[in-house]
Amino acid sequence: MSRWKAPQLIGVAALLVAASAPISANAAPPATPRTTLPAGPANPGFETGDLTGWTVTEGTAFGAGAVSSADTYWGGPFHHKGRHHLWGHAAAGDDATGTLRSSSFAAPSRISFLVGGGWDPEHLYVALVRDSDGKRLLKQTGPEDEAYVRILWDTSPWRGQAVHLEIVDRKSGGWGHLNLDDVRVGDAASRDDNGLTFRTLGQANQPTAERNHAADPLRPQFHYTPYQGWINDPNGVIQWRGRHHLFSQYYPDAPKWGPMHWAHAEGPDAVHWRELPVALTPPPRATPTDNSGVFSGSAVDDDGTLTVAYTKFTDTGAHPGATPETVAVATSTDGVAFTPGTEVITQAPPGSSAGFRDPKLFRDPVDGRWKMVVGSGDGGRGKVQLYASDDLRTWSYAGVLTEGDGTTGAMWECPDLFELDGKWVLLYSTNEGGQSLQRYAVGRYDGSRFTAERHGVLDGGGDVYAAQSYRDDAGRRLMTAWMSDWNVKEPTRVGGWAGAQSLHRELFLTADGRLGQRPVAAADSLATGRPVTVEDRTVRGSWRIGRGDSVRLKAVVDLARTTGDTVTLRLKASAAEATVLRYQRSTGTLTLDTTNAGYGTRATYSTHVEPTADSTLALDIFVDRSSVEVFTGDGAALTARVYPRYRESDAVEFVADGGGRIWLRSAGLTQLGSSVLPD
Repeated sequence: MSRWKAPQLIGVAALLVAASAPISANAAPPATPRTTLPAGPANPGFETGDLTGWTVTEGTAFGAGAVSSADTYWGGPFHHKGRHHLWGHAAAGDDATGTLRSSSFAAPSRISFLVGGGWDPEHLYVALVRDSDGKRLLKQTGPEDEAYVRILWDTSPWRGQAVHLEIVDRKSGGWGHLNLDDVRVGDAASRDDNGLTFRTLGQANQPTAERNHAADPLRPQFHYTPYQGWINDPNGVIQWRGRHHLFSQYYPDAPKWGPMHWAHAEGPDAVHWRELPVALTPPPRATPTDNSGVFSGSAVDDDGTLTVAYTKFTDTGAHPGATPETVAVATSTDGVAFTPGTEVITQAPPGSSAGFRDPKLFRDPVDGRWKMVVGSGDGGRGKVQLYASDDLRTWSYAGVLTEGDGTTGAMWECPDLFELDGKWVLLYSTNEGGQSLQRYAVGRYDGSRFTAERHGVLDGGGDVYAAQSYRDDAGRRLMTAWMSDWNVKEPTRVGGWAGAQSLHRELFLTADGRLGQRPVAAADSLATGRPVTVEDRTVRGSWRIGRGDSVRLKAVVDLARTTGDTVTLRLKASAAEATVLRYQRSTGTLTLDTTNAGYGTRATYSTHVEPTADSTLALDIFVDRSSVEVFTGDGAALTARVYPRYRESDAVEFVADGGGRIWLRSAGLTQLGSSVLPD
């Protein structure tokens, strides 16, 4: 379990909260536009360098100095428009409170604006207020990230009525501020200065009784996500009674980390998922800030009983003197309802100062007993603790399975030990210098100790963490992981949800002993319609094979007949942004570049890829609405969450290096459908 706490959340997006009644109930009969009212608020982007046109109506949060020309903050660029913007932290920090009002204007059909700052729908928001009665018609909280996200409101129910914007800050303490910039009205609200169309984030994406997963332009269509709330680590992955089960760390009440539950989904093929009731829930909060919950764990079939082991986390701030992390077991006979958990390990073993969590169960072929590996760390070295049992209830400590040398993180989370192709593999997640990594080791296991012979990073991208695997009925070793990093920039919070699990992958050992992965075969069933395919095509300059927000690209590049050193693919591409994949022939380096991909983390990720004996590069790329997963023929992978700003950012293009050419033996682009099964 990635032990997230609210102050650790770095990058989050905003949650739009509409007024308490439906829009139709809020709206007065449309009024005739008053020609004396301007078309929008005065000084909409604060380009005067001060609060001209805006009025402080309460408190000190928006005093002199709140308008800033700062381009960057501690986490990167603000991504504001123009030179100035309203930075709510600049004037008086997080403790100050207050309200700020714009000038009045005639409500247009649409309004958009950039919002940043803290997340608190009740105390921290931008509101559209009707002048005549002071009613707040719409409101939007911040993203708990300084970087801006654009919100687009449909304000046509109030068109022509006198309205104003109000910025409300009634939150003190951490993230107790709000940022605003570039208010746009009418036709300009939907389009950027470059003529591209903003994706509609905010109002249109809120929960409905129909649970329309297609309405949100950033919601993945074939990756598991919560409809509302937050998920992180996958838990308890298993095939039980022929069905694949996926549990996830889950907080249903907000699109950010909180007291952990276990969300639950199941399906026939490890690709399509049907939502089931929440499997495990935390105890009632003892205090408003009590974050005690059900942390990560695993599942096994115990003679027909689905049995899960998990970390019971107790927030010692709310429960002084309690043991923070213990191991508990719960069971189910129908795969839906679970017994309350029973503690089976009540104290961490010595040498666990950095933590003790995320039990993974397995049946040990060495001695036939149940074993459990638990993540831990001490003295700057990550480690894995080992336990043994005959009945999954009474456990004995078997010692340290393995530990690091101090270079691979101080705490190893989510360990997973399994046999594969005649070797033993250990998966573990760690943080190294602020970077989250999913590591693996291949080696030997004798029933009590694991000896690594080879180490590696499972996925060279930035967004694979807390991987968990299981052996399915066909004998395959399948794995999924949380698609996020410790920056946790989640613009999807404006739709009320955050987090996604990766596509399920089949693990294997490569000829040279690395841990390889490929998409699960059932991913083929996501295809809709006929693919666009070509064979033996030469690309000079650039060539667009097609478009789509949810697509799969399979390509085989003939490197022997390709000239130039770099083969480039632009994914989720438009004139303004793209996620760029590059292969450098001279070094064998495959790079995924998200520095101009839209919202979210901006970085470059790389891995090494060896061409085949006949000098080809095979790529299998899954592009969803807010993610890219790249698989290569030799088992390497790169994964990143990406959040395009514009509707037009959906092209897939090959680009030849300089005046050279790319020779494609084959390429095919297939549209992919939804993985959601009806309840």
